[in-house]
Amino acid sequence: MFGVSDLKKLDKDELLNLIGLETRKDTTDYLLPALGAFTVGVLLGVGVGLMLAPKPGNELRNDLRNRFQPGQEPVTGAGATRTETVTRGV
Repeated sequence: MFGVSDLKKLDKDELLNLIGLETRKDTTDYLLPALGAFTVGVLLGVGVGLMLAPKPGNELRNDLRNRFQPGQEPVTGAGATRTETVTRGV
């Protein structure tokens, strides 16, 4: 078994492991690896997306702009046609 001198040589983690416990993990112990994995995933996704894009950037932006412009006009027009005056009742 362990003597007192042997127990004094153990650090906190080894002593807790000896009795079947472990140190409490902080929020950063969970958050930083998750953020790192998320960042790597985003960068890999962007890289693969750029490599597999069917068109160059200028053509793709023009196609998207042309596709969404007809839907934008009714939204802008709806705000312009609906004007009401609000008066404060005293």
